[in-house]
Amino acid sequence: MRGLFSTLIVVLLALMIVTTEAGKNKKEKNKGGKGGSDCAEWRFGSCVANNGDCGAGTREGTCSEQTKKVKCRVPCNWKKDFGADCKYKFGNWGECDATTSTKSRSGTLVKALFSVDCQQTISVSKPCTTKIKNKPKGKKGKGKGN
Repeated sequence: MRGLFSTLIVVLLALMIVTTEAGKNKKEKNKGGKGGSDCAEWRFGSCVANNGDCGAGTREGTCSEQTKKVKCRVPCNWKKDFGADCKYKFGNWGECDATTSTKSRSGTLVKALFSVDCQQTISVSKPCTTKIKNKPKGKKGKGKGN
């Protein structure tokens, strides 16, 4: 029984090593685009939407004399104004400005993906909502306790 257990452990370890090495080889092949390059200084441009100004798209990368395209996504909301590659931490929305009927908030850069140039701080605005968040009284809950 002990011999069977030892053999099983050895087989499992060998299987783990083989799958780990296979995963490394797959990553190495995909790393360099055409021809499996060893280039470490890839420079990527902005994400360009395939159709319109947002949604699925591609970005082109260059390294030495090589180029490759990578899939990406441009947000279809207010974030598309500063790009999908600049990640910001935003504060709370400010009060509604009565003259412009908008409110704003600022964000501080947290991370720039693909080494793109991002503004350190940005300000975004949106229209003020006129929705009243109070629950209407009397219409709902007629069946409770009556």
